[in-house]
Amino acid sequence: MPVRLRPADPIAVADALERRTPADDKLLTKHFLAVLADRAPGNSVEVRVPPYAAAQVIPGVRHTRGTPPAVVETDAATWIALATGEIDWTTAIGTGRVVASGERTDLTTYLPLTDPGIDPGIDTEDHP
Repeated sequence: MPVRLRPADPIAVADALERRTPADDKLLTKHFLAVLADRAPGNSVEVRVPPYAAAQVIPGVRHTRGTPPAVVETDAATWIALATGEIDWTTAIGTGRVVASGERTDLTTYLPLTDPGIDPGIDTEDHP
């Protein structure tokens, strides 16, 4: 069974966003994939950020074997930029920084994964 991604400690996320070393990019990639999986649980779209992680998200038809019918793939820097709002989905797709194929692969309604002025990764419902 694959390891379940979990959001990182908010302080670690904030520190990683400031430093942005390769190790920080790995932490941030996994963190933001975990946040997306929590906000859009499901198995119909696979979001891949090689070489760090992948997550199945979005409600719909479950995928279990072979190549998923719906895939989003990008690099770590682009994924982090999307998650933090540094770049929007349309721009990332239009410039080729994200490749998306299949149904339900438009992640516009889920991004960014942080709110301006709020620490990344902190659930605003629990932390006013």
